[in-house]
Amino acid sequence: MCSRIGKFGFLVFMLSTVALVAAAQFPQLAPMQGTTYDFDKSANFYNYKTYKWVSIPSSEQLDELTIGQLTGTLQVELAKRNLTKAEGETADLYIGYQVTTGKQKPSQSEKIGGSYGSAGASGSASAAVTTVHTGVLTILMYDAVKKQLVWRGTVSNAIDADAKPDKKQDHMSRGIEKLLKNYPPPKKS
Repeated sequence: MCSRIGKFGFLVFMLSTVALVAAAQFPQLAPMQGTTYDFDKSANFYNYKTYKWVSIPSSEQLDELTIGQLTGTLQVELAKRNLTKAEGETADLYIGYQVTTGKQKPSQSEKIGGSYGSAGASGSASAAVTTVHTGVLTILMYDAVKKQLVWRGTVSNAIDADAKPDKKQDHMSRGIEKLLKNYPPPKKS
């Protein structure tokens, strides 16, 4: 009986040691990115061809570099799903995003000038404090004619604020690709 406990204890010790060595070798591994989505079952997603960005008022503010990475990554993935960003004011879908976090780091940025955002607001030389986020990204798609939500998806750990720029982009790209894997939803039978 003692030899069995001894062998079992040794096995547990060895497995623990292997896990610790692996964790030390790969500390930069990104956290898992879980996704969920829901959609309006009466919507015909194959009729949606164009989209326009909209702001979601309750969304936490991202820094300008992260906004550029996020919208650029979303545009690439949406194009893979046959959605094109509308050039004018009309579009089939209004798409917005929200970021919610448990981890936030204050950051100071300066607006030098130019315009950005859906309202085309221009900035002047001023300092602002924004927040860099690591957390849940929610994508919201609204039917532009009906003005109702037709698709919502979330991905956890979407933005890794602590990563170097190329790792941050790779992490974000993988999360968004995983999230939009289920868009468009399967056709109704």
